[in-house]
Amino acid sequence: MSKVRTRFAPSPTGRMHVGNLRTALYAYLIAKHEGGDFILRIEDTDQERYVEGAVDIIYRTLEKTGLLHDEGPDKDGGVGPYVQSERQAKGIYLEYAKKLIEKGEAYYCFCDKERLDGLKQTVAGKEISVYDKHCLSLSKEEVEANLAAGKPYVIRQNNPRTGTTTFHDDIYGDITVDNAELDDMILIKSDGYPTYNFANVVDDHLMGITHVVRGNEYLSSSPKYNRLYEAFGWEVPEYIHCPLITNEDHQKLSKRCGHASYEDLIDQGFLTEAVVNFVALLGWSPADNREIMSLPELVEAFDYRHINKSPAVFDYTKLKWMNGEYIKAMDFESFYEMAEPYIKEVITKDYDLKKIAGMVKTRIEIFPDIKDHIDFFEVLPEYDVAMYTHKKMKTNAETSLEVLTEILPRLESQEDYSNDALYALLCDYVAEKGVKNGYVMWPIRTAVSGKQMTPGGATELMEILGKEESIARIKKGIELLSK
Repeated sequence: MSKVRTRFAPSPTGRMHVGNLRTALYAYLIAKHEGGDFILRIEDTDQERYVEGAVDIIYRTLEKTGLLHDEGPDKDGGVGPYVQSERQAKGIYLEYAKKLIEKGEAYYCFCDKERLDGLKQTVAGKEISVYDKHCLSLSKEEVEANLAAGKPYVIRQNNPRTGTTTFHDDIYGDITVDNAELDDMILIKSDGYPTYNFANVVDDHLMGITHVVRGNEYLSSSPKYNRLYEAFGWEVPEYIHCPLITNEDHQKLSKRCGHASYEDLIDQGFLTEAVVNFVALLGWSPADNREIMSLPELVEAFDYRHINKSPAVFDYTKLKWMNGEYIKAMDFESFYEMAEPYIKEVITKDYDLKKIAGMVKTRIEIFPDIKDHIDFFEVLPEYDVAMYTHKKMKTNAETSLEVLTEILPRLESQEDYSNDALYALLCDYVAEKGVKNGYVMWPIRTAVSGKQMTPGGATELMEILGKEESIARIKKGIELLSK
């Protein structure tokens, strides 16, 4: 078998959709698993959808995710240009379309919009248009006369109306379609640009692509692709069509959902490594069913024959869990570098921010979660005294008032407000009272935080808050409980 060569051929139309990222990832994994090449090609022939700056997004996303291409616009491997508009400018597509015309596999079509609109029909409530091969019957002289007169034209593929076409997909197997379903699709548009389908076939062949990875929405186009390969006499590549990605409601993942693109997810506080790991599992799983896998581990384990046919559900809850696992595994300095901006959004006081970061590291799933965990350090929130009641700790408003009142003078006379010293002080009080730790710690933690859940225990919080603020909050708790 020749060296495996895959490609990622995005259109520069904006942020990179999760589905596109998965296509890039699978193409990368297939190539690297076999020691092959991963090629980047920019498909910018649809000028109407082109978005300024989108090419930079493609480069940036591939770099950040570690999907480094071996060839591309910035890495010439000898089969460039790697930008379709540059290839179009060199006349590559028109040259190959004319070769098909010479073979009788394509033809010039001069039909105007009015005539084409007249061919439209409604089938099962959907408007479709099947070209009637009108211009196929034009004589060579008529075609040359129209071209000489500058009459606008497109070039269409000449597909048979009878028989069947069969193609093989490595995921879906052999698929056969009636040729009657194959419209004479346009290869070269009236503006001189190639259609997406035609440019794909020409470029994939000329670049030596052995495995074509794409979404299964292109399954219906594959027979037309095959007929083009056969018309040219070219070898057909391996097809790998990936399943649809849906949301939790089993609807196609759309841009409106808020987490459909890579950059959406990064903006929401997800780690790139977690996103790549999660996306790899949208339609594929390793033989050992591992879930947490680095990119090198994915390269080693990836077998595209294990890609599923059924739609993959984008489980946002699972992604958050996975991200939390990656956060836990981070070294502290890397974590703090990413956590610090979120901490500083809610804390302006002169507290030990690194200690606060250490408290939340194992408790969050995405970085914005940090703010809700620590906002009480800045300002004690309004809270309901019902929080002092905890059946398991055997505390209520009355017992909590007693604990806070009795512990206050001890805390006022305590100079060392380190966690260890405060914990020792409270343990002495617990021993004197003959109660369990929670009986004392719960009301103190409630008083100093005003929260049901906190990232640390009572003494850890007081160490950060310091003596003055801790005592002020305990006095506030006594005041609320005394009403």
